[in-house]
Amino acid sequence: MKKVIITGIVIIAALAGIMYVLDKNKSNNEAQTAVVAEKNKAVTVRVETADFKEVNGEYIANGTFIPKQEVKISAETPGLVARVLVKEGSYVGAGQTLAVIKADKQNVNVNNAQAVYNNAKAEVARFESAYATGGVTKQQLDQIKLQLVNAKNNLQNAQIMAGDVNIKASFSGIVNKKNIEAGSYVNPGMELFEIVNVSTLKLKVNVDEKNIGALKLGQSYKVVSPVIADKEFTGKISFIAPKADASLNFPVELEIQNNASNDIKAGMYGNAYFGNSQMVNTLIVPRNAFVGSVSSNKVFVYKNGKAVLTTVVSGRTFGEYVEVVSGIEKGTQVIISGQINLADGTAVEIIK
Repeated sequence: MKKVIITGIVIIAALAGIMYVLDKNKSNNEAQTAVVAEKNKAVTVRVETADFKEVNGEYIANGTFIPKQEVKISAETPGLVARVLVKEGSYVGAGQTLAVIKADKQNVNVNNAQAVYNNAKAEVARFESAYATGGVTKQQLDQIKLQLVNAKNNLQNAQIMAGDVNIKASFSGIVNKKNIEAGSYVNPGMELFEIVNVSTLKLKVNVDEKNIGALKLGQSYKVVSPVIADKEFTGKISFIAPKADASLNFPVELEIQNNASNDIKAGMYGNAYFGNSQMVNTLIVPRNAFVGSVSSNKVFVYKNGKAVLTTVVSGRTFGEYVEVVSGIEKGTQVIISGQINLADGTAVEIIK
């Protein structure tokens, strides 16, 4: 009996020791977890200091050149193509014949319409003579005159249709596409040629709300295509949109006179340089410091280990940097990464 009691005491002591060790380990783990959690409260971010910098005062906007004139010429009448007088790449003048469609059917229609018109004309003369002697009534004479008017209209329509068999250019330009060959058959509405005029082009660009106020219709600015960077052109503003798009950008069009060799091709990228190229000293921050986009005018500023949401007034854009007119001062540390995890007052830790 004494032996059983001693064994029980040993087992109880062992269990108590195990419980003590487990409880101590749990306390240590909880303390370590609390330290880690406290440390992980801070969001890691990168910062950059707002500073004055000499920058080029020009504002560059990118766009695509489009022809000022472009037209797709379609067939107006059905018929067999007798001749094609131009090829792709040919320069054509306004009114020049591009192709001839066989006009046999159209000429027959003109002849038939002419015969009907001649007969109606003779009928009117006969009825007028009869009316003068009382042989027909005024109503009968008016009906015959109406038939003459209809016959004349039909004749004119047939003549117009017959004239459409000569496919002509509506303005001077270059044949960009030719979709027919001699012997092919065309139907009304079928696209035959595409003519483009690249002697004058338009450059369509988007200008943000911070720069649009300085632009006026008729102003001229330097235009360059990266493909032919050694040549410089002048673009005159021909259109400024009265309304911004969803990104708060305003579409602007500049008209450019091409050079004699038409070096600018429609579809090329182009850069318009607004403002002047003088260097200006201005307070700037990186574009990626702004929350969402530059138009939000919101940045996170690093103060005493926290991210403070700050309202600024942004100005001109200089590539990857944006002018700050007011809201922060030189030396202010602005957060440039990790903003998606931040709210006003969030604890942050700077990383390099």
